[in-house]
Amino acid sequence: MSTRAAVIPGVDVFLRGGGASDGVRAAVAGLRHARLGLIAHPASVTSELQFSADAIRAAGYDLRALFGPQHGARGEKQDNMIESDHYTDPVTGLTVHSLYGEVRKPTPEMLRGLDAVLFDLQDVGVRVYTFVWTMALAMEACADAGVRFVVLDRPNPIGGVRREGPVLREEYRSFVGLHPVPLRHGLTCGEMARWLNVERAIGCDLTVIPCESWRRDMSWDDTGLPWVMPSPNLPTPDSCVVYPGMVLVEGTNMSEGRGTTRPFELFGAPWLDPVALVARLGLASLPGVAFRPCHFEPTFQKHAGALSGGAQLHVTDPGTFEPVRTAVEIIVAARRLARHDFAWLEPPYEYEETLPPIDILWGGPGLREGVETGATADGILEAVGGEVGDFAASVERYLLY
Repeated sequence: MSTRAAVIPGVDVFLRGGGASDGVRAAVAGLRHARLGLIAHPASVTSELQFSADAIRAAGYDLRALFGPQHGARGEKQDNMIESDHYTDPVTGLTVHSLYGEVRKPTPEMLRGLDAVLFDLQDVGVRVYTFVWTMALAMEACADAGVRFVVLDRPNPIGGVRREGPVLREEYRSFVGLHPVPLRHGLTCGEMARWLNVERAIGCDLTVIPCESWRRDMSWDDTGLPWVMPSPNLPTPDSCVVYPGMVLVEGTNMSEGRGTTRPFELFGAPWLDPVALVARLGLASLPGVAFRPCHFEPTFQKHAGALSGGAQLHVTDPGTFEPVRTAVEIIVAARRLARHDFAWLEPPYEYEETLPPIDILWGGPGLREGVETGATADGILEAVGGEVGDFAASVERYLLY
């Protein structure tokens, strides 16, 4: 079992001049007089909760521009799939280039005059969370422009030991999955960047500044770091724990709890019977989780203003909890209980106009086709069971912790 430890995020290591590695110290020293850009969001903070852009400027670095991912550089876009415009940051006066709007990849004009781009986003360890793909596209742009790319690494809040779910098929690429990665990938952004740069042939001038004292078996509480929500619908570490599976509910006409105070922990629909649903889920004997039948009324998104029946997930043992298996069981149960009401969400979804949202979330058609043909959750998962092992072998040499 993990013991509580103080983890130092990559931005703090950067601000103090580098860590134990001579290479990292030299890389940081080389940025002292560089013209810098920073990809940031509200969770881009030091361990003392200072916004990274402010801390970097206060340390005397020449920060020239900010780049905002989904939800914006300061988290100004509260709902999902709401684009951001380019604007002037009201605090620093710097130009903020939106990477979730007209473009998702930095343009040559955005990078002009920069020597390096720093990346300091808190990811959550799930393929469909868009921040790693913002990183991948920025790496490609920097490779083309001859600009250095520096990842200020952060812990994976759901740990780095376990991987779950299918690996994305190439023909189902989208902005919620650009490269063949499992649903729960078990990497930090720095590790993902190292893998992408070599195995996916991005080939940028990459430096990763690792966290200090992070271990792969740590929960977020073990890190000793304050939690700042990286997006509005992941408000707590608990919501991150369930997210690798419950994000699949986005691909259905069930509410995944957006518009409530417990997104991804609450789920349901006006046509679901909570008691029957929980009884059916009980037959699955899912480890590390209990279900509480309940009703809720979302204030926005699916079923806004309508009383929905469903359940709340209560994770009783994060060490044995399997979020992907749990979500597949939930979707199977919901369709069998309400065959004529349950439906898959129609496109568009995250800039994809043709493929069903559930297919790009799952990474292929297997979940949708399995549910429609009456397959069990075990059968659906067994069909992709070997994929995680192949991915784990491919990333082993790029692990930092």
